[in-house]
Amino acid sequence: MTATPFADRLFDAIECVGSAACVGLDPDVARLPGGLGEKSPAEAIEVFSLGVLEEIVPGGRPIVPAVKVQSACYERYGSAGVAALERTIERANELGLVVILDAKRGDIGVSARHYAASAVGMGAHAITVNAYLGPETVEPYLDAGLGVFVLVRTSNPDSDAVQSVRLEDGRTVAEMMGGHVAALGTRFMGGCGYSSVGAVVGATKPGDAGAMRRCMPRQFFLVPGFGAQGGTVETVRGLVDERGGGVLVSASRSVIYAAETDGAHWRASVRSAASAFADEMRALG
Repeated sequence: MTATPFADRLFDAIECVGSAACVGLDPDVARLPGGLGEKSPAEAIEVFSLGVLEEIVPGGRPIVPAVKVQSACYERYGSAGVAALERTIERANELGLVVILDAKRGDIGVSARHYAASAVGMGAHAITVNAYLGPETVEPYLDAGLGVFVLVRTSNPDSDAVQSVRLEDGRTVAEMMGGHVAALGTRFMGGCGYSSVGAVVGATKPGDAGAMRRCMPRQFFLVPGFGAQGGTVETVRGLVDERGGGVLVSASRSVIYAAETDGAHWRASVRSAASAFADEMRALG
């Protein structure tokens, strides 16, 4: 049996939930609710992560279609942290969520194959990739059955120093990268009309939204920067395609730290924030 293309898996999950919201799991020990600080760092972020997952899938019904798990937050704690990452992804799968491993890998083909095998082994459905070394940076992940989100126009302010530079043909570096993403994506189209080769396009660069969508009309955009970083429904709306979709909008801090150190009620605060976020994303349609 042929595996479902990532693009179709994501499309179906968004349609089922009715929202293009994605909760980012970026656990930071310094910001965890009271009561978790007595545990080891790896144990604390695992307990927190699993608690967040339970609250965004209450009673087995997902509030959002996907989670984006920031690998660095777990890897910093060595083997114990990686084990926590694996169990977090395993639980997200059990709860029926689409799982994006936010690892921003970016090595040549032979190394990328190892990274791809690792991501598949953990149970991720997609991974973020830096394609600066060319197509061979991306293809091993696709060959392994993963979806990819290539860094194209990121939300951090310093990205302008590289991504906004104009080339001789008038395009920006971001537009050039977007062209490569679109070209590669034609080989990995899903039945839904989108490609399993997507792009990371931040919500904080609204002036570039039109250019990004023009050069990548069939890509899902993974959109960071919403909420705490300043992205809004209006800045995201410029990234939506003519079908009214094509985006998966990620919010981390504004959801998972909604209660800050309130140990008694942090889980309820996460659920409430996730529900409000999902409702905001429904307004895109």
